[in-house]
Amino acid sequence: MAKTEVILTHNIVGLGGESDQVRVAAGYARNFLFPQGFAVPLNSSNKRRIEALKQRRAEREAHEFNTMTELSKGIAKLVCTVKVKAGDDGKMFGSVTAGMIVDELKHQFDITLDKRKIHLEHPIKTLGEHAIELHLHAEVKGTLKVRVESLTPVTTPAPAEAKSEDRKDFRTEKRGKRVEGEKVEKAEKVEKVHAVEEKKPRAAAKSEKPAKAPKAEKKAKSE
Repeated sequence: MAKTEVILTHNIVGLGGESDQVRVAAGYARNFLFPQGFAVPLNSSNKRRIEALKQRRAEREAHEFNTMTELSKGIAKLVCTVKVKAGDDGKMFGSVTAGMIVDELKHQFDITLDKRKIHLEHPIKTLGEHAIELHLHAEVKGTLKVRVESLTPVTTPAPAEAKSEDRKDFRTEKRGKRVEGEKVEKAEKVEKVHAVEEKKPRAAAKSEKPAKAPKAEKKAKSE
């Protein structure tokens, strides 16, 4: 495949920036770079433009650096919410991708971001809040908070162990009250018995009267 040398007049991702001299396929240069104005052929007349292109490149990179630095500071204060389908147990159907985050940034905050700047080691597959690393610039990184929520309410049942403990505590409390009631009832019965026992001697004492003297004794005394 024939190659040709060109001078880039614009930044081409994966190829180079303004003023860079690169070798590309002749067909690529002829059919794309030259018609779009992204490059010019490498010759003596075009070499005079290199210094101007370098100056423009420096200005562009400085502007991008400042813009991405400010964007990083602003994004750090945001929480991007992504709603997904999930079951009653909170398990997600599918995952959250960089493309979904980019769409929500645009929709919620009117921020346009290339999804390649979102650094996800793997798609997000759990509900909750996640800190996502952003590669905004070669020298600028940032962090975006993404909150993944379910479109339907998630019901969280109480742990079975906790329920059994509650029942156990209730039974223990109930048993304790019953035992305490039985003790009180027994104590009341004992007090009643004691009261009855105390009353019996006094009643007996009141009922006792002096015995009548025999008739023989009465006659002897009269004689």
